[in-house]
Amino acid sequence: MNDMVPMGSLAPLPSFDTGSARPSLSRRAKAAIVVRLLLNEGADIPLEDLPDELQEALTHQMGSMRLVDRDTLSAVVAEFADEIESIGLSFPPGIAGALDVLDGKISRQTALRLRKEAGVRQSGDPWARLRELSADKLLPVLQNESVEVAAVMLSKLPVPLAAELLGQLSGPQARRITYAVSLTGAVTPDAVDRIGLSLAMQLDAQPARAFDSDPVSRVGAILNSSSTLTRDDVLTGLDETDQGFANAVRKAIFTFANIPSRIARRDIPRILREVPPASLLTALAGAEAAGYADTMAFILDNMSGRMADQLREDIKDAGKVKAADAEEAMSEVVRTIRQMESTGNLLLVEAEDNSDDSA
Repeated sequence: MNDMVPMGSLAPLPSFDTGSARPSLSRRAKAAIVVRLLLNEGADIPLEDLPDELQEALTHQMGSMRLVDRDTLSAVVAEFADEIESIGLSFPPGIAGALDVLDGKISRQTALRLRKEAGVRQSGDPWARLRELSADKLLPVLQNESVEVAAVMLSKLPVPLAAELLGQLSGPQARRITYAVSLTGAVTPDAVDRIGLSLAMQLDAQPARAFDSDPVSRVGAILNSSSTLTRDDVLTGLDETDQGFANAVRKAIFTFANIPSRIARRDIPRILREVPPASLLTALAGAEAAGYADTMAFILDNMSGRMADQLREDIKDAGKVKAADAEEAMSEVVRTIRQMESTGNLLLVEAEDNSDDSA
């Protein structure tokens, strides 16, 4: 709203009289008229985004006004429309507004440094930012805060997220925090806002990570695209160096051999529609020789009978395929599955959850 009517620059108000002599309205009075008209029309105006002093000034102004005649209303609306149409481009106010516009466009390190140097915080509701974070990021903050602050934090977060965080706390700490929730009835909105700002600042103050994913995920992704020989050799070396890390990497890896345990039976036809037919044929033709007979059987058993019979005939006709060609074709199948997973079109399941889901 302050982009449309610059209320911050308004002069002190003259007395507002609705007599026969039409007064000269201040910009603040005109803003009040426009806001009242828009609210009457059902417009959703984000007045809460205005600075507190402007919200207060607007409220006082609207409280001092009574009736406005149609000619005055028409004149104010026309002037307002003219001002809007004359605007070619608007910029956000101050460094905080500029940083909000550039959020995601400049590096996180630069944004944090500029906020710190300018002494500004990220605008908007801090709790909205906190609700978007994962439990992994919120848990360390929750564990290091006082019981009272933790109780407010859990009360402001979505119930599923709060329950997930509570489940990761130790029993005694979880009990203390849940009891403290019962004592939050008298907490004021200002206190809740200050707590949210403090928590958001703590998260902003954490050192920025150079990588978006953890080491296990990065190594797993690299080995997913590596040859079987390289993958097995690296995992053997990791076993000797750090067996715990090696086991975690194994869980993060998805290969052609993992298809029977990680893919739901009902998803096989959808996957096969995305895999190039030549790659599928080569992958299946070389699967048994590569030790993946179970994967080949799983795929053939979960497609239409006519298509499976045709593929079996094609596999016989193909004869022996080169190991390198078979591995590349299997990698193409895996890449297709990973692509479908990353776009949300496929959900990988745990081995124990894939016992029989052909229904």
